[in-house]
Amino acid sequence: MVANASQCGNLGGDGGRGGACRSSDGPVYTRSLIQRGSTMKPLVAQEYVQIQQLEWQPFPDAFSAGGIRWKLLHVSPEVGAWTAIFDCPTGSSFASHIHIGPGEYLLTKGKMEVRGGSDEGGATALALGYGYESCGARHDKTYFPEPSEFYMTFLGPLQFIHADGSVRAVVGWEQAQGLWAAQTGTA
Repeated sequence: MVANASQCGNLGGDGGRGGACRSSDGPVYTRSLIQRGSTMKPLVAQEYVQIQQLEWQPFPDAFSAGGIRWKLLHVSPEVGAWTAIFDCPTGSSFASHIHIGPGEYLLTKGKMEVRGGSDEGGATALALGYGYESCGARHDKTYFPEPSEFYMTFLGPLQFIHADGSVRAVVGWEQAQGLWAAQTGTA
């Protein structure tokens, strides 16, 4: 994943320029790399993942703080969706971001403060709780005051942003799949 979108333009669509972007987090797999077929997941009729058999991987520090880990469960290139489960230690948080596409989550353990939590006009999710994020939903901070875990399907990319609202990076199924492959050594 990329810490600075200016290193390679808009990650969500590189205009066909090609190449892979790099940051301190490692490689990013752009649309042209995917189109060459080197990392695109084949279309599957169905898929089953035994979650406890997957090893947790660190979610990039450029997009989170406090040691968040993740497991990529599925990518669906045909609709631009990706599904993951996240393990969030006490005090961890996700960096500011905007949901370009909607998303749905299931908080299976703990507590998640979205948009500052209910004390600041956002939402405080408690396990077992379900949430929906609409297109354009902005989260300046998603914070976990206790050990938490949630499952989420993203129906489009996340746009991570700087404090001034400028784009830091766009992370969709392609980038999620590329990072997971790099972390786990799978193609």
